[in-house]
Amino acid sequence: MKIESLQNNKVKEWCKLKEKKYRDQTSLFLIEGDHLLKEAFKKGVVKEIIALDETLKNKDIPFYQVTNEIMKKISSQVSATNVIAVCKKQEEQEIRGNVCILDDIQDPGNLGTIIRSAVAFEIQTLILSNKTVDVYNEKVIRASEGMMFHLNIIRCDLNEMIPKLKEKNYIILGTEVKGGKSLGNVSFQEKNAVIIGNEGRGMQQSLQKECDELIYIPMNSKCESLNAGVSASIIFYEMKKERKG
Repeated sequence: MKIESLQNNKVKEWCKLKEKKYRDQTSLFLIEGDHLLKEAFKKGVVKEIIALDETLKNKDIPFYQVTNEIMKKISSQVSATNVIAVCKKQEEQEIRGNVCILDDIQDPGNLGTIIRSAVAFEIQTLILSNKTVDVYNEKVIRASEGMMFHLNIIRCDLNEMIPKLKEKNYIILGTEVKGGKSLGNVSFQEKNAVIIGNEGRGMQQSLQKECDELIYIPMNSKCESLNAGVSASIIFYEMKKERKG
């Protein structure tokens, strides 16, 4: 189908998906660009394709050819892409593998980095607090490079989730800038759940009390701390290295 009017109802529907409340209502979200489309195809979550020409037309998925003006209207990027897709949110699954718990992470770039590193270093489940930035935020999606499709992502009340993880024999590891055990001296177990705290305040006190062990990344005294994405990546790498070793 070809759409040329900005007032078309489909265009209005797509634009609404740039807002979190409509993504939550519909369980749909937008992705932009060829790379993200390929990743979404792998997981079978593509519901509609919107493109400037028919090159990406797919016989099994509703296809809409639109004008440059409409593409710019729907796009969240400064330079509009050649293709946008409407995708279905992934369903939450049972907790599996090593786990990363995010305590109110606010920066989309940090969340995107954590998602990419989680996939790279074999973290299988990502648990987000209710106040963590929306994983379907366009900035998170771009920063994750589509790796979000390869993770089991759960959003919940962390104070309710931690006891459930303990029942499943997970070791709860909290991150602290000062104190705790140096990362190089940590012996990771078979089932680990690492908490990454909020960028400004760190971990909630209520969560810290539930930790089996607190860990920190030793660094030059000139640097007070690392951002959440970098810290998580280093911990994931060390965890994977020890398992392989």
